[in-house]
Amino acid sequence: MPENEEAMLLKDETSFSEPPLNKLKLWQWWLMMALNIFFLLSGQASAVLLGRSYYDHGGNCVWMATLVQTAAFPILLIPYFLLPSSSLSSSSSSQEPSSASHPPSITTVSLLYLCLGILYVGDNLLYSVGLMYLSASTYSLICATQLAFNAVFSVIINHEKFTALLLNSVVVLSFSASLIGVYDDSDGPTGVSKTDYVLGFLFTLGASALNSLVLSLIQLSFEKVLKNEAFSVVLEMQIYISAVATCASVLGLFVSGEWRTLQEDMNGYDTGKVSYVMTLVWAAVAWQVSSVGIVGLIFVVSSLFSNVISTLSLSLTPIVAVIVFHDKMNGVKVISLLMALWGFVSYMYQNYLDDVKAKKEQSEANCAHDGSSW
Repeated sequence: MPENEEAMLLKDETSFSEPPLNKLKLWQWWLMMALNIFFLLSGQASAVLLGRSYYDHGGNCVWMATLVQTAAFPILLIPYFLLPSSSLSSSSSSQEPSSASHPPSITTVSLLYLCLGILYVGDNLLYSVGLMYLSASTYSLICATQLAFNAVFSVIINHEKFTALLLNSVVVLSFSASLIGVYDDSDGPTGVSKTDYVLGFLFTLGASALNSLVLSLIQLSFEKVLKNEAFSVVLEMQIYISAVATCASVLGLFVSGEWRTLQEDMNGYDTGKVSYVMTLVWAAVAWQVSSVGIVGLIFVVSSLFSNVISTLSLSLTPIVAVIVFHDKMNGVKVISLLMALWGFVSYMYQNYLDDVKAKKEQSEANCAHDGSSW
């Protein structure tokens, strides 16, 4: 699934310009931010394009396409073990040490990761089915509606205020998805009927909604259960949820009986067995490279900034699909892309206003506290 997904893991309480890694020199901070942006943009776009390539060349195993989205999660162990423990905490977590003084029980955390992992694999499965029936450009444009669902679930679950700008974002992104929904994807996969196209649209839209729900639940988990915003905890959650999703995907592969068709799937691949294996391997790696970029941006800048870059990647992927797969960027897709970008800008600007307001209130509170101390 688009690993934009994890970009709302933490409630954003930091600004774009104030990095939590205070010990880094300015050029080092900029370098880390640039690297993580590159990881996120390249990883997410590559994963979507490789997933589409898998289906284009004869791959038909939906559960295998679901499995590769999380199977390479051990890659996340590299930053987890390489980074010193002293640097694995964000500025927001260091400001509230008392919030983590009573950590949740192992049973509570295990149930949390199990439930989120099951939702995660369901989300990945929906994305896999959607990508089977849609072109890469159409798929990415529908995925961009995730921001609209994020806004809705943030109001319902995370008790965020529903402002005019957020309403504008929801309406514009909904119209963007509607344009794609009524459009006949003429450059879509061969042999896909109108019914299959509608199913692909609905599955992808449902996956975007479920992904937004998972992200809101993850944010709620950090606030109410884990009560810790350290980078190590973010990585641990990502690793454990991915591990649960991977196990569930393997189980689905066997329960569905698709494991019996894997040999046939590989033999029937247009470009050969080696290409079949390498496509799946690199797709799995691409998903986790994207995850490294997402988590890295949360740590180096903020979760809001990470979410912004993740959504930007979904908006840019159709352009890459035009170059790689020669998808047709007709008038309907161009209008849909522009509407998605407008909804994206509205959403980002609202979060910027919220950030400015929060910093102003914090500054006034600090001034009042300093005045009372006299």
